[in-house]
Amino acid sequence: MGDRQLRTVVDLSDYQYTVGMSEAEVAARLRETRVGVLSLATDDDAYAVPVSFFYDGPSIYFRLGDDGTPSRKVAAMASTAEATFVALDARDPDSSWSVVAKGPIRRLTDPAAHGFDEATVRERFGPFHVFDEVVEDVEISLYELSIETITGRRTAD
Repeated sequence: MGDRQLRTVVDLSDYQYTVGMSEAEVAARLRETRVGVLSLATDDDAYAVPVSFFYDGPSIYFRLGDDGTPSRKVAAMASTAEATFVALDARDPDSSWSVVAKGPIRRLTDPAAHGFDEATVRERFGPFHVFDEVVEDVEISLYELSIETITGRRTAD
């Protein structure tokens, strides 16, 4: 497609202006949302997975299951030094938004030290979605992304 054809397509496309979100707007969106996409990497292989999350300000926490079988998710989690997390809502184009957070990610070896007992995990993350695993074989792990950078954009008023 030549430059002229591309320009014609852009001229005819619908578009929406977006603006940056304030820290307060970003925090509010993350506190009212429970699902996003966590992007990990193993060497040159990128891997993104939908996850439940809990946001507390300096960190975003993820609850993941491991049934002991080889898992691309678990391998990618172990080899990722810096992860990227995206939360968004684009159901209504007139009020869409997205938040992108980046930072180091690590498994919590002592979730209770971070205020996560069994009841708190249930409250903050909701029901655990099991796919084809045997429920009794699934071990729950919590991971923390320490936010180093975070940005948010929303549809302009």
